[in-house]
Amino acid sequence: MIDLHTYLLFIGAVVVLVIVPGPDMAYMLARTIAQGRKAGVLAAVGINAGAYVHVAAAILGLSAVLATSSMAFTAVKWVGACYLIWIGIQAITSKAGSLSIEAGASEKLNGRAIFWQGFLSDVLNPKVAIFFLAFLPQFVDVNNHTMTVTQQLLLLGVTSNVVAICINLLLVHFASVATNSLRKNKNVVTWLHKTLGAVFCRVGNSSGQ
Repeated sequence: MIDLHTYLLFIGAVVVLVIVPGPDMAYMLARTIAQGRKAGVLAAVGINAGAYVHVAAAILGLSAVLATSSMAFTAVKWVGACYLIWIGIQAITSKAGSLSIEAGASEKLNGRAIFWQGFLSDVLNPKVAIFFLAFLPQFVDVNNHTMTVTQQLLLLGVTSNVVAICINLLLVHFASVATNSLRKNKNVVTWLHKTLGAVFCRVGNSSGQ
């Protein structure tokens, strides 16, 4: 199994990542505000389904790299660590604004359209794909004798998406409170971004340990 400390660190990083305001949250909350909880749930499920596409792609790609060369996998891990540190520093030093929910995201759509819009917005976001490729390897132990690298990646990927859907459904449920806090209080958003930046820098720095 994956070391418990590593696994808990991973879950903590995922929690921080999910609650930081971004395009997915804006879309999900816009649907909730405009069309109610059901629409918000459909948007959340669509976004989560899209994330599984990125997880599958990351697992296949990283497993293929490892099958080719363990040194290549290590190189990918170090490049990913540098990327996480870079975006962590950006998050810490940036001046984050309040969450912006575009009016265009609140047009009336049926349930199926809401789901697929959330799904495609996540799947077609190249930053999400790059992030999974950089993030997951940091918590993989190639010397683990009880789980293969592919099994570890699968466990981490599924865990991240389960944590994400749970948090997003809670955000949908408390949409009015969450949106008021995030949209009107810049300090909340700034604090979240700096926390995320610190987490990414910590993950990146621990890559070689």
